[in-house]
Amino acid sequence: MARFTLPRDLYHGKGALEALKTFEGKRAMVCVGGGSMKRNGFLDKAVGYLKEAGMEVQVFEGIESDPSVDTVMRGAQAMMEFQPDWIVAMGGGSPIDAAKAMWIKYEHPETTFEDMCKVFGLPKLRGKAKFCAISSTSGTATEVTAFSVITDYTKGIKYPLADFEITPDVAIVDPDLAETMPKKLVAHTGMDAMTHAIEAYVSTANCDYTDPLALFAIKMIQNDLVDSYNGDMAKRDSMHNAQCLAGMAFSNALLGIVHSMAHKTGAAFADCGAHIIHGAANAMYLPKVIAYNAKNLEAARRYGVIADFMNLGGNSDEEKVKLLIAYLRKMNDALNIPHCIKNYGADSYPTENGFVPENVFLERLPEIAKNAIADACTGSNPRQPNQEEMEKLLKCCYYDTEVDF
Repeated sequence: MARFTLPRDLYHGKGALEALKTFEGKRAMVCVGGGSMKRNGFLDKAVGYLKEAGMEVQVFEGIESDPSVDTVMRGAQAMMEFQPDWIVAMGGGSPIDAAKAMWIKYEHPETTFEDMCKVFGLPKLRGKAKFCAISSTSGTATEVTAFSVITDYTKGIKYPLADFEITPDVAIVDPDLAETMPKKLVAHTGMDAMTHAIEAYVSTANCDYTDPLALFAIKMIQNDLVDSYNGDMAKRDSMHNAQCLAGMAFSNALLGIVHSMAHKTGAAFADCGAHIIHGAANAMYLPKVIAYNAKNLEAARRYGVIADFMNLGGNSDEEKVKLLIAYLRKMNDALNIPHCIKNYGADSYPTENGFVPENVFLERLPEIAKNAIADACTGSNPRQPNQEEMEKLLKCCYYDTEVDF
């Protein structure tokens, strides 16, 4: 038996934020990030709509990118003091992911962060509050997923939390919010969405319910992402829907080792001066993982279906896989994303000498590989890498060399 779970309600289209007026409750806590929602007036609108619905509202703001365990615990404490019956998280993936983890701790104060990391092992939620997610970026799709990513900075590791309990009750997908994204964010979140859709389609947990969502999302992203990056706001609006479809697919079909590797390299070199931004990491690693996974015949066949759906040509699965990889690399070029860690600058743009020194990468490689294998996303990948293969694959992602194993 399999399960397919989505939010109870999804409000979409321009002006969808107004759905907050219809919520029933006494107190709402609004969780937001670094200020873009406030600067662009969306936070005030959301608070106003919730007050119009008759609720007392408190704002928890300043949630950082790649939210930390400490932030989660502070937010949960604020919830325990305020006792909201609605948690409304708005912004990019970071504030929504953080609020999901806060929600767990709020409902079950005895739960530790280690408890939260047990895959599909969370206690029942909704005893105290319901959860609404309002996305402002077009990539993570955390507004419709059973996932959250939290960073333990003491270990330099990002941990995915995975359980259908943290699938939001309500998702609001209003393209007005996405139109405020800076160009670099459009690129990174867009390739995150493409990775979600491709990994969901070849995942060992794919099914008839997830495949159409994944394929249609891929086609929309192919048609819309580069133009959205170059300022086409109609395409920007379309991408907001595409990433949500990709999220619906992967929340139920799960992901693969592109995400495992991105989770475990993202904060691993923070002491060198920067993070490898999640969407950019996915964009760099995806072509390498496709080449690795395509040694599995069923995965190769499914990549072939994707290439056909994208009208890339090719007469065999082998040819189609090569064309798919070439297309994705060309997209990275169009979006100013590097092809490998060695050329990944501290500002995320391509450069001859990236911010991760070779000796530091090689020194940390065994531990990163071990952590990536243990990541929650690895189990549904079509090929299961051992330590040696994961290290070789990560080296290919560092040097941009061919995957021939």
